[in-house]
Amino acid sequence: MNIIKTNDITYNYPDGTEALKNVNFKAEEGKIVALLGPNGAGKSTLFLHFNGILRPSSGSILIDDEEINYHKKDLMKVRQKVGIVFQNPDDQLFAPTVIEDVAFGPMNLGLPREEVEKRVDESLKRVGMEEYKKKAPHHLSGGQKKRVAIAGILAMKPKIMVLDEPTSGLDPKGASQILRLLYDLNKEGMTIIISTHDVDLVPLYAYTVYIISEGKIIKKGSPKEVFEDIKTIRDANLRLPRIAHLMEILQKEDRLPFDKPYPLTIGEARRKLKDHLED
Repeated sequence: MNIIKTNDITYNYPDGTEALKNVNFKAEEGKIVALLGPNGAGKSTLFLHFNGILRPSSGSILIDDEEINYHKKDLMKVRQKVGIVFQNPDDQLFAPTVIEDVAFGPMNLGLPREEVEKRVDESLKRVGMEEYKKKAPHHLSGGQKKRVAIAGILAMKPKIMVLDEPTSGLDPKGASQILRLLYDLNKEGMTIIISTHDVDLVPLYAYTVYIISEGKIIKKGSPKEVFEDIKTIRDANLRLPRIAHLMEILQKEDRLPFDKPYPLTIGEARRKLKDHLED
């Protein structure tokens, strides 16, 4: 089942710039979907349509097979289902303390205090930030801020979490922690949609990949199907995952005994080399 679906949506900025051009996008329930594209390709603009922050100039967006209605009351229901984590957590965190920030969403739902406190505690524990609940968000590291932003979304108990460049600005350890958290949430049934230009993480986590360039979806498929199309990848100002790029170089130098498709991960490369040696 497609939990999010867009039908030929376009979006024009007030100055007339066409940011999205007849975009068709689907996310299957319970899957991790990646939207790949360089800066300025339209990733963030598309994501802001998923919970009604932006309204398309034409076309439609469906959540759970229901078209988004832009009345305030209906948008509140959509935003309980679809939570967005912005690229820069400073754009999302505004309260004096972590606990107040995470509590903001549930309180706006009019939930009883006991339920709000329960959700806040559970969400902070889930992201490993329960010891920081009385801290001011601006005193936290980038990775900690990102986890608090995710906790604020978790406290709303959404079915879908949308993350714009979730590893941007993080060191390798911080990025790994965020990706592990998203992987675990997905295993528990949450649909995860991420935008990124980090092609190395996509084969490890994504079930479906979309490539967006200049506001258009130019490729869709599994990681294998998408990265087999090397020309489209490079025309979109992206690159192959490092393992695949290494294999491509070795192939061109006649130092590899097998042809495309190139392995996308270390595990795939190891298996392919082992299979060749055993033949």
